[in-house]
Amino acid sequence: MDPVTDFEEHRPYLRQVAYRVLGSLSEADDAVQEAWIRLHRSDPAHVDNPRAWLTTVVARVALNQLRARRTRREQPFPDHLPDPIVRRDDAGDPEYGAELADSVGLALLVVLETLAPDERLAFVLHDMFGLPFDEIAPLVERTPAAARQLASRARRRVRGVEPASRPDRGARREVVDAFLAAAREGDIEGLVAVLDPDVVLRADTGDGLRAVHGARAVAGQAAAYRSEDQVRHPVLVNGEPGVLGTIDGRPVALLAFTVVDGRITEIDILADRERLAGLDPELLR
Repeated sequence: MDPVTDFEEHRPYLRQVAYRVLGSLSEADDAVQEAWIRLHRSDPAHVDNPRAWLTTVVARVALNQLRARRTRREQPFPDHLPDPIVRRDDAGDPEYGAELADSVGLALLVVLETLAPDERLAFVLHDMFGLPFDEIAPLVERTPAAARQLASRARRRVRGVEPASRPDRGARREVVDAFLAAAREGDIEGLVAVLDPDVVLRADTGDGLRAVHGARAVAGQAAAYRSEDQVRHPVLVNGEPGVLGTIDGRPVALLAFTVVDGRITEIDILADRERLAGLDPELLR
């Protein structure tokens, strides 16, 4: 076994596992790096299945990070949006289809943040990556039957957050464009027309996560905070249609939209200037 070759082959998969468990790109990278260190120090004769071995290491490291985070946090609910994965919305990009198929929306990641660490790990490993409960059980120090129950409880919490099927990209972008046009005009009725009655808007400004519920309330917020100075760049945020707003070339807001049956059901806004500064500058070119 060549540790370097095996690790590089599995790195993208490992990063996906860690990101979905943690919702943090930097912590996911730390977990993957820890897996590399342990692989490098291990005896190759004891690693029969590198992918399974590395997945176990990443899962254990991520679970420990989740538990430590849960201990530090005073409230059982997230106080910020998970890290977004932002790509240019390029119709000619051949990687778009693959990225969309592998993507997990911010709305789902927000719900995952409310789960207990063991529930989140069991759900992610089984429902998203197909690991059997016999392999998950030792990670959460439970029996396979108990691990199954953890995933089942998590499944009930996340049910309905991600649509069973997504309309095509063009249709979803049209709904978002209609929302933005109505917001620019301060058209409350136009905004309500493209919003689900139970729409949720979440905004992260860096000092806490605030939520607004209901079409009328969200429409009022959108109409009140329109800005003539912003330049809007179409992007994909975790595979969903989004917009990156800039002023004088500097990112000031990232919006991600979840569209179901022609209506916007979720809007997630990242307005934390420090986190926005870390976005890829290529998004603006």
